[in-house]
Amino acid sequence: MRIALSTGGGDAPGLNAVIRAAVLSARTRGWDVLGIKRGFAGLMGDDEIVPLTADSVKGIAGLGGTILRTTNRGSPFAYPVQQPDGSWKEIDRSDELIENARNLGIDTIISIGGDGSLKIASQLAAKGMRIISVPKTIDNDVAGTVTTFGFDTAVNTAMEAIDKLHTTAESHDRVMVLEVMGREAGFIALHAGVAGTADVILIPEIDWDIGKVCEKILSREDDGRRFSIVVVAEGAKPKGGTESIIGESLPGQERRLGGIAERLGFEIQKRTGKETRSMVLGHLQRGGAPTGYDRLLATRFGAAAVQAVADKRWGHMVALQSPHLVCIPIDEVLKEVKKVDPSHDVVMAARMTGISFGD
Repeated sequence: MRIALSTGGGDAPGLNAVIRAAVLSARTRGWDVLGIKRGFAGLMGDDEIVPLTADSVKGIAGLGGTILRTTNRGSPFAYPVQQPDGSWKEIDRSDELIENARNLGIDTIISIGGDGSLKIASQLAAKGMRIISVPKTIDNDVAGTVTTFGFDTAVNTAMEAIDKLHTTAESHDRVMVLEVMGREAGFIALHAGVAGTADVILIPEIDWDIGKVCEKILSREDDGRRFSIVVVAEGAKPKGGTESIIGESLPGQERRLGGIAERLGFEIQKRTGKETRSMVLGHLQRGGAPTGYDRLLATRFGAAAVQAVADKRWGHMVALQSPHLVCIPIDEVLKEVKKVDPSHDVVMAARMTGISFGD
């Protein structure tokens, strides 16, 4: 058996731990393992294919990023190619990818990625490729799994930022608005905000009213609490409003969200008269060493993916359905994006402890 590993989409703490576990699990079975560099680019001649051995993955479990590198604009079904006039065109190179994999003797691919990578895996499986997926997203928005590796690390990074913002906000009697990642799902904002005892949490699943946000801040002022912490997911939007889009996306990329913290901070200061500062946590949430929980989950996922290959569970994704790991069809996963349930007990606990969701 010869398997190949690919990491696609945004990076997440724990990717290297998945790679390590998959390589070691496969090698104990006597299988060959290859690494596809930069998503699927290595299989299309635009990057390398490298052998992966026990020595290749020595000591990488605690490292952030991915030794295979990654990309969020490398779908073989819509591969961006620059034209002579400088413009970009997206072409279907999936048949080329499959043929190159066949020529290299690759029996199956373990694709580690989020919703975009899962869609690619589903399309490749439909064309006959043997593929197993491992869910990866710091946003925790993949359906069918309780959580994904990288999420816990991202929440801890955001929580530590909130802790530090508390001290400076209280010292200056300011409102601090922290923008965290979360395009369609507000899990990072919710979990970090509750853990960091924020005063307002704004998420994509609950449209907010700026008046309600300011009402919370002013009520704290009346109670002698002259500072407030607002945590907002990048994809959150006001009632009747739209997401905040910043800049232009490169060919093959999704729309770039951002700037909501600055817009929100401006409105809060104008309406309340409180000095308000904003901060975008950005890609700090993707960086750094994974937490112990994420290292453990990633290791379990990597080993489970190799077991799925042994069991010939083609077109399936490994998932955590506590306390066990299971395999579920990728097409089932893609039927919905997992989002925060506004009636979930974490949301209810936040409301009962005085946190406002701006509604």
